[in-house]
Amino acid sequence: MTFDYAKARETMVEQQIRPWDVLDPRVLEVLVRLPREAFVGERHRALAYADLELPLGHGETMLKPVLEGRALQALALEGGESVLEIGTGSGFLTACLGMLAREVASIERHADLADAALGRLQAQGIGNVEVVAADAFAWDPGRQFDAICVTGAVDAVPSRFVQWLRPGGRMFIVHGRVPAMDAALLRNDVDGHRIESLFETELPYLVGAEPTPEFKF
Repeated sequence: MTFDYAKARETMVEQQIRPWDVLDPRVLEVLVRLPREAFVGERHRALAYADLELPLGHGETMLKPVLEGRALQALALEGGESVLEIGTGSGFLTACLGMLAREVASIERHADLADAALGRLQAQGIGNVEVVAADAFAWDPGRQFDAICVTGAVDAVPSRFVQWLRPGGRMFIVHGRVPAMDAALLRNDVDGHRIESLFETELPYLVGAEPTPEFKF
């Protein structure tokens, strides 16, 4: 018996994504079209459309589909943007961003994950994405972006990330501490940036963005 991935994809959109108020037709179309199973390791392929964080190695996980949908909707990409993704992971969200924007630069601190993600993107014919093996806290893009998508949590929003946003740009980021991490959209307005809270969630921290340990005497 062969697994019907197309049916699983439609079920994911109708039973997971839409009920979480992801209603942007462009985002839904990408999630219905793009084969998520092609971005999942062989032994987890049957779980590609489950409401789960799937392991990628190095302690990293693939975001749940609902979180990917909400992030894509929040960024409201129209097709002409340059996007920075911090944390490539499997490359699935990278591919979605590539289908919704003009160009994507994605950074991944683990070189093997970066290589694997690039291979998957190329296999899907997505050619407007650059994947760089780099640490977000030691790397400098040398330019600014219209939108930034951060796939790991931060204790506080790093100022370097905000500096990489063009005026008028926006960033999807999860910040704060368990049990009340906040998924937010940061807008880089003329008179400074402002943060709009979207929903509560929980994500592993980006390496280098964890809370400073508190010393107890």
